[in-house]
Amino acid sequence: MNLNKDIQQLNNKLDLLRRKLDDAKAKDNQSLVLQFKRELGVVSKKIASIKGMQDRKNSAQSEELKALAFHRSLSKVEQADMGKFKKSVRGLVVVHPLTSLGKEMGISEVTGYAPKPF
Repeated sequence: MNLNKDIQQLNNKLDLLRRKLDDAKAKDNQSLVLQFKRELGVVSKKIASIKGMQDRKNSAQSEELKALAFHRSLSKVEQADMGKFKKSVRGLVVVHPLTSLGKEMGISEVTGYAPKPF
């Protein structure tokens, strides 16, 4: 399954557990409070684990792209017709600065990575 979907589902579950915990505290039911606190801990650990997997995946992909021989920022014209541009350059990988990979790499413009100059 997709890591982003997993994180979203676990965040929804975390939110639900927090609301149930608040209700249990309002009703002064200590056994339910303890149960929900344990479940909150388990879900929080799962979220942290998945985010760690995501970070490792991004780091590995970042290293692979940095190892490619050629990279440069893409002009607005090249970005406008991305399909045609990708067909003309074999092995091109485009990284946007607002994606998690772009943030990991620290880029500020849309950048293309390829094994040969383009």
